[in-house]
Amino acid sequence: MQEIVEIRNASAGYSNEVVLHNVSLSIQEKDYIGVIGPNGGGKTTLVKLILRLIPPMQGEVIYYGADQRNLIGYLPQVSKTDRSFPISVNEVVLSGLMSANSGLRRFTRSDKSRALEILEMMGIAHLRKKSIGELSGGQMQRAFLGRAIISEPRLLILDEPNTFVDNKFEHDLYELLSHLNERMAIMMVSHDVGTITTYVKTIACVNRNLHYHRSNIITQSQLAAYNCPIQLITHGEVPHTVLGKHHHNHD
Repeated sequence: MQEIVEIRNASAGYSNEVVLHNVSLSIQEKDYIGVIGPNGGGKTTLVKLILRLIPPMQGEVIYYGADQRNLIGYLPQVSKTDRSFPISVNEVVLSGLMSANSGLRRFTRSDKSRALEILEMMGIAHLRKKSIGELSGGQMQRAFLGRAIISEPRLLILDEPNTFVDNKFEHDLYELLSHLNERMAIMMVSHDVGTITTYVKTIACVNRNLHYHRSNIITQSQLAAYNCPIQLITHGEVPHTVLGKHHHNHD
């Protein structure tokens, strides 16, 4: 498998505060990595580091491939989206074809046709002329997922993708991600460990450090060894794994 992104002994944080310490991770083609860990443990910082939103304080992040423009697609948390921004659903999806360095561009007929295909895939083609401010949380999540995948990135990063998603689309979402994983690597940050372990291939436990677990089956003792306390959430009949409590000794 070819590498897409490699993090080598990197530390990252903000100002003088180190949030992630000496982490290493190699993301390869068709990887499907679930990122878990406690709030404040550094999951968001890890995402920002990979997205080049913050530089490493030490170590390095290496990006492979000649074409860096469509290397990574990103689905942010819907709760952090500005609903007042005057943009239509169709324009949201099309904006995924604009790289950071491309500036304004005129979209081609092929671009528009591709956007419509994505909207139909997301089940929101009938909402394409609506403003994003008129959408429900689940509908907005679909629109921004469409934006993240329209350029066919080599790596798709999702930050809590099941937040604000209705039950039907949650199932559809994971099925769609399984199909997308046939042609792109996926990194998914989630608190919903019981659900994501059904779909991901490997798990990264992030709590200041990063422990990479090369399986989607993780035990109580392994979580304790990784110092990765988590909150398990299960939903109705969705397949899930129940993990027992584990305790840490505090000096």
